[in-house]
Amino acid sequence: MSHENLQRDEAAERSVLISTTSYDVSLDVRQAADPDAAGYPTRSIITFTAAESGAATFLDFIGEVHSVVLNGRELAVEDVADGARIRLDNLQPRNQVAVTGTALYSRSGEGMHRFVDPADGQCYLYTQYEPADARRVFANFEQPDLKATYTFHVTAPAGWHVASNGAEVDRTILPDDPASARWDFAATEPMSTYVTTVLAGPYFKAQDRWQGTLDDGTSLDVPLALYCRASMAHSFDTDELFRLTRNGLDFFNRLFDYPYPWGKYDQAFVPEYNLGAMENPGLVTFTESYVFTSRATDAQYQGRANTLMHEMAHMWFGDLVTMQWWDDLWLKESFADYMGTLGVDQATDWDTAWVNFANKRKAWAYLQDQLPTTHPIVADIPDLEAAKQNFDGITYAKGASVLKQLVAYVGFEAFIRGSRGYFREHAYGNTTLDDLLAALSASSGRDLAGWAQQWLQTSGISTLSLEIVPAADDDGVLDRAAIVQAATDPVTGREELRPHRLRVGSYNFDADGALVRTGMFETDVTGGRTELPQLAGKPRPALLLVNDEDLTYAKVRLDRSSEATVLSALDRLADPMARALCWTALWNSARDGESPASRYVEAVAAFAPAETGIGVLLNVLENACTAVERYTPAPVRNAVRSSFLAAAVSELDAARPGSDHQLAWARTVATLSRHDDAMASRLRALLDGTAEVAGLAVDAELRWHFWHALAAHGRATVEELDAELARDTTASGRAGHATAIAARPGKDVKAAAWTAAVHGHELSNQLLSATISGFITSPAGLLEAYVEPYFECLRGVWESRSIEIAGRIVRGLYPLAQDLAEGSAPAEHPVILRTDKWLADNGDAPRALRRIIVEQRSHLLRALNAQAAVVNSPSAAPHPCPRLASSAREPHGCGPT
Repeated sequence: MSHENLQRDEAAERSVLISTTSYDVSLDVRQAADPDAAGYPTRSIITFTAAESGAATFLDFIGEVHSVVLNGRELAVEDVADGARIRLDNLQPRNQVAVTGTALYSRSGEGMHRFVDPADGQCYLYTQYEPADARRVFANFEQPDLKATYTFHVTAPAGWHVASNGAEVDRTILPDDPASARWDFAATEPMSTYVTTVLAGPYFKAQDRWQGTLDDGTSLDVPLALYCRASMAHSFDTDELFRLTRNGLDFFNRLFDYPYPWGKYDQAFVPEYNLGAMENPGLVTFTESYVFTSRATDAQYQGRANTLMHEMAHMWFGDLVTMQWWDDLWLKESFADYMGTLGVDQATDWDTAWVNFANKRKAWAYLQDQLPTTHPIVADIPDLEAAKQNFDGITYAKGASVLKQLVAYVGFEAFIRGSRGYFREHAYGNTTLDDLLAALSASSGRDLAGWAQQWLQTSGISTLSLEIVPAADDDGVLDRAAIVQAATDPVTGREELRPHRLRVGSYNFDADGALVRTGMFETDVTGGRTELPQLAGKPRPALLLVNDEDLTYAKVRLDRSSEATVLSALDRLADPMARALCWTALWNSARDGESPASRYVEAVAAFAPAETGIGVLLNVLENACTAVERYTPAPVRNAVRSSFLAAAVSELDAARPGSDHQLAWARTVATLSRHDDAMASRLRALLDGTAEVAGLAVDAELRWHFWHALAAHGRATVEELDAELARDTTASGRAGHATAIAARPGKDVKAAAWTAAVHGHELSNQLLSATISGFITSPAGLLEAYVEPYFECLRGVWESRSIEIAGRIVRGLYPLAQDLAEGSAPAEHPVILRTDKWLADNGDAPRALRRIIVEQRSHLLRALNAQAAVVNSPSAAPHPCPRLASSAREPHGCGPT
């Protein structure tokens, strides 16, 4: 197992010694549909050079090796292969090695994933490698800086569609097996192993093309293709996806001024995918969750468009120019996250891309950046297990947020000029932070070394607060104001006061009662305190909003007067971005224990009905459910939940029929009903058709939400759930069934789910997550018996499972649902203490495993601290705020919470 975890130092030594030229890879998946066929033949022919004659190196391959031929000399397999590596001795200046073997099909989404469609029994294959699972399919040098050209050959059933990075150049029916064919694909441009890919199966395929002319007269003609499983073709909105693809290619080709370099542009939507998508050049793979078989909101469609643009930006940032090692993962992911949002904003009809980025993506970054395991954007990644864990909110969303701040700092035009120069200088190569800084410094005329050190090489989040001093006579005029910055790097413990280019907005009520911006200015925040002379002597606005328009990355605390305005009139704030930022400030206050979680829930009940942005609405409703179940103290939780559920039901009934808002409230009712059975009879009536909500489509996805809630209270029998599965034979239906089955509140049910997840090996990645989701849906106390078994199984799970599956088990089964006993300290909670003991006793455990445990402990401690927040704390003192009235749509009174 240790040889599977490639070390950074080993990779660096290998890249000094060798350079790869080309791969010729053959795969034979003719027997994939046979469940007894565990693997498939694979052959790699690799040409490479070595800097030293007689030196030694190694190939990576996780599978059974049949033969190794190096420079015409056959090596003894038992001497050179150990299950993860193949040793190559006595290298020459120019070398060719041929490896044949058997690779295994995967059920974890790593390597060659095999999926049998429950709807029609058809078999589908696709590959997923990042960061290092190409070695599960063919022998290679598995590290990003050993680029080469690739030529793939795939033998498969003749009736299938087969695709790879390169264009298909030939397809030959096998003379001795007319039911099978061999596909030959064109050689690619140089690329890294982790972005090579193969797709094979009876996929539905649609075709189109994009043609464009760049400013310099370069003409491009790019063939396009879309793939999904045949059973989903009726839901596959190919016209819209092709439209977005053409828009994106037109936008990015012009923006980057570097012609799309990969020939064709295929996009495949595949089952049981571990990611949102993967940027394989010429053949991008997406989760098939983006093929909406049930009613989806506009926010979901926009989210899909964002992912499409994100992956397209990777064709330049990540594929054309690739980080040297995983320390600089941000060089591709941060840029793609920023560019994905920019693409939606500039190349589609949506005008809320940056609002949703502020409300959703940055929330992910803020959460990750407050964990003990946070890290700089430019991270320290000593090995592949650490790389796997680094696909997180820091690398993606914080990095993108910091790039947005960089754009504000140097200007958009300079930023794009620098990017263009970066592509031209490093095309098909590998880079580090210094390479990018050199390009951006040259384009902007600024030395960015200091900026990079403060933003990219430190950890943690700055908190910005307004310090306001009223005039002596307190007549509503400000004497002076300042922004106070607090920022401590949790890794080093040092104060890290970062530079922020931001805007401060002033908002007041107009004649119609709307809260509108009446002034705004831009300023540079440096150090711990920045005076704001622009506000001195001015009337105090109803709301002062630091970081208006969301230019920088920081947690913002509302001053007390502004918070009072927000808590009494958030629904009257006209600007969507300003509302999103205020929602974020309220949420951070609740998560940090600065104010009771019930106050946030009450604000959602009061103001969410008026929220026009469906993306923001979905996010705040999800936050409110989390606030109820995790951050609200147990003695009042039932009352808070019951009140919010009543409000959600009221909004469901009042929402415009068939609207996204109606669907959002229906999902919220289902989520809350997992822990409150007040609506159980109504949910059952909606399922059996004896009741309805006008315009609400109780389709497959929503039905499983309802069944999950009913099952959690023991109000759904196995027979009923099986009958529902019989009417929904899709992959998502199978996952919904697994969740509902495991959600039932019996001891035997939980024992069976635990055994299947922890000790069994039959569950695929999707069904494992579904089973865990059902298992943790449980009445208080029922899962106490699993706390000790959880900690006892951790080492065994990590050692016996792939990192993807082990991570799902370790993270998903951690006992997060805990209550703080009255009068006790959060840090003394029994689960916290048991976690601390495990960490103390397992100092030698793999870093990636310890990281998950440390993060889950932090999430639990934050929840317990939030539960401990008391109403008589200074920050929670009574002040004007909304109160949930008897109907969420009636006027709200004000008073202490």
